[in-house]
Amino acid sequence: MRRLRRIVQVTAFGALLVTSTARAADRCPAGAGGGAPLAAIDPELRLHFIDEHLARTAHRAQVWTWGWGIGIGVATVGNLVPLLFVAPENRIDWYVGAGTTVIGVVPLLIAPLDVVGDSRALRARLDVRGPNDDVCALLADAEGKLVRDAQNQADGQRWWLHAGNVLLNTGVGLFLGLGYHHWTAGAFNAIFGSAIGEAIILTQPTSTIDDLRTYQAGAFGPSWKPIALVYGATF
Repeated sequence: MRRLRRIVQVTAFGALLVTSTARAADRCPAGAGGGAPLAAIDPELRLHFIDEHLARTAHRAQVWTWGWGIGIGVATVGNLVPLLFVAPENRIDWYVGAGTTVIGVVPLLIAPLDVVGDSRALRARLDVRGPNDDVCALLADAEGKLVRDAQNQADGQRWWLHAGNVLLNTGVGLFLGLGYHHWTAGAFNAIFGSAIGEAIILTQPTSTIDDLRTYQAGAFGPSWKPIALVYGATF
């Protein structure tokens, strides 16, 4: 019985050693600015992390884009309807209001956040991957998308976007005030337009920025480490 137990334990140790060697060979270099802790994580787990988190942020980005797009579209129509009822000399206020809202929706529709397309492209590539595909090449591509999307979201929060928003809407207010002496309408457009612009900027999804930091630190999931088997045989 003791001899049989020893054979089973030695066989188990050999299997673990082979598995450890194979898994070590499957490791990929740390990309996206990561270090040794990231390199120690199984590449499939790293791929899954990126795929899952990009998909989650892409969904939020689509909700953000279409939510604001529809809302601004309704506001544009709302600025055009009163044209049927107001005096001709006051129509400029509503034309300008409609034009300003159109300017706000255009960037949302023609330049959506990069994470939407990148998440879709990564998922499509993973869906058609074959057993002989180089996992490290797939991972490097995914890491590139993660870095690019984090930068894109960070750029969407830069100070110059806030400044540009305020300057644009202040200019609209001055146009109505100085050009047509409609100071009340000008002030309303400047304040309300700036508030809406800030709300759009501040509600933009930015979770990929934190996801990148988590990924770089390797602070997700169980990191694979060689298993040390202590064997004590009784003879």
